[in-house]
Amino acid sequence: MRLRVRDRPGRVTRSMREVSPSIDRPVRLRLAFVAAVLALVAAFAAVGSTIPLFNVYRAEDGFTNAGISTTVVAYSAATLATLLVFGRVSGHLGRRPVAISSLVVLLAGSVLLLNVHEIGVLIAGRVLMGVGAGLASTSLNSYIVDAAPRRPGWLASVASSQTVMLGLAAGAVASGALVEFGPWPRDLIFLVVIALLLISMAVIAMSPETVPRTPGLRRSLRPRVFLPVPARPVLPAAAAVLLATWAAGAFYQAFVPGLIQEQLHTRSPLVVGLVFAAYMGASVIGAPLSGRLTPATAQRVAMTGFLVGMAGTIVAMATAALPLLIAATILAGVSQGIAISAATRALLHGSTPADRAATFSVIYLFSYGGATVPALVAGQLSRAFSLPQIAVGYGALALVATIITLAAARDPAPGSPAR
Repeated sequence: MRLRVRDRPGRVTRSMREVSPSIDRPVRLRLAFVAAVLALVAAFAAVGSTIPLFNVYRAEDGFTNAGISTTVVAYSAATLATLLVFGRVSGHLGRRPVAISSLVVLLAGSVLLLNVHEIGVLIAGRVLMGVGAGLASTSLNSYIVDAAPRRPGWLASVASSQTVMLGLAAGAVASGALVEFGPWPRDLIFLVVIALLLISMAVIAMSPETVPRTPGLRRSLRPRVFLPVPARPVLPAAAAVLLATWAAGAFYQAFVPGLIQEQLHTRSPLVVGLVFAAYMGASVIGAPLSGRLTPATAQRVAMTGFLVGMAGTIVAMATAALPLLIAATILAGVSQGIAISAATRALLHGSTPADRAATFSVIYLFSYGGATVPALVAGQLSRAFSLPQIAVGYGALALVATIITLAAARDPAPGSPAR
């Protein structure tokens, strides 16, 4: 017997058996959204947890600026390779299995980093984290956009673009605090990260899948960069934004710990974590502001602010002024958040579940390309140039990217709303 429901007198709607799934699905999708956000935070907290330890490795194991820079390049190169080969896999296997695989690889990297006394071990651990980050970048970000509520309209792009930054900031600050004040300073943060990754795996395993398995998995493994046609006109400005802002993030990872030690005369891991978090964490604060502007306007305004922030950072490093360094870093970080969220919103405008993984592969290829190439060049130059001089080079990159953004920023063509 089926109970029938009337929504107004004289008209029969669907059965209660048919109503239940329509009520249950939005709730389950919200749970999937929260689970994906938390898992992505945990994934990139694992990535960020190593940064405050760089000065410890310098002091206790004799690692050099060039060696630390090599670890940043190795991490970014592993991420790039993973994006090229496996970036579209979640569109064929499903979001959940690829997301869980990414967390497993990150966990393996965290276990390896429990015993770092040689640069080779640090590089190997960061390579594993790069592979895990590449898988997480496409699968979990696509999962977030798939499951995000439609209102507010900016939530999907902000969550997908800024959860990474939140995770990096949280990992760096927690690591700095535990290294400075906790027991087992070289190990405790990785034990915490391992626990978070295990919890994240369980939460994702209990969440609903958002895309069905589809054929074409083997073909998707061929390295290929694909961007849907509607997103291509907005790519030049978005690429400039991603390249410059992620290059600055790699600079804060590889060189700012050394600069803090040399120019500001402190080895505090907590200070290193807080300065890095001032850049990454402020990005999360700035991101929702982008929803108040069109993507093109937001990118132009934000990149101008980013350039001012980078200039202030260079001056602060040259004058050993910690308060100015923090203020300039926060300005650059807030501006980064606005710019990246606007660029992501433009690239995802009107996207479908079928092409989201490919779109995020392009986004993170430019992102990690910006992190890798300048860091590789700067690592070599660090043998001949001082760290403040290296900072000027990153400022020049910010200037070029700002000019390109001002000239090339476009709003996406009218159509279906962004997701």
